[in-house]
Amino acid sequence: MTLSDPIADMLTRIRNAARINRAQVNIKASNICVGIASVLKKEGYILDYDRIDDGYQGIIRASLKYDQDGGSIISEITRVSKPGCRIYSAVGDLPRVMGGMGIAIVSTSKGVMSDNECRQTNVGGEILCTVS
Repeated sequence: MTLSDPIADMLTRIRNAARINRAQVNIKASNICVGIASVLKKEGYILDYDRIDDGYQGIIRASLKYDQDGGSIISEITRVSKPGCRIYSAVGDLPRVMGGMGIAIVSTSKGVMSDNECRQTNVGGEILCTVS
């Protein structure tokens, strides 16, 4: 079965796993999903991720992060740009999620990066999702 939106599938799997306090979640691998996972790891929203070769597309196994009380670090993860309606933003117009407490993940010409990295490198792009 082919997925029309692998990014939305990835975000839904992470959201569902965080709600039931799962330690790890398996996601179908793609280059954009690996980029999103690396940004989530770099920003401290997940512990780590591994790419597993299954002979087909591959799997990303992400280890979710929880606080001392057992609550998920990711409280909300939302898809912004969808296949039917792409949302692009210049570097000056990038959203500040929760006043800078969250991040927006952006697909740029220099790869997938967080909104803070986009401001530092002065590059805009397609806003994939927001995380808080």
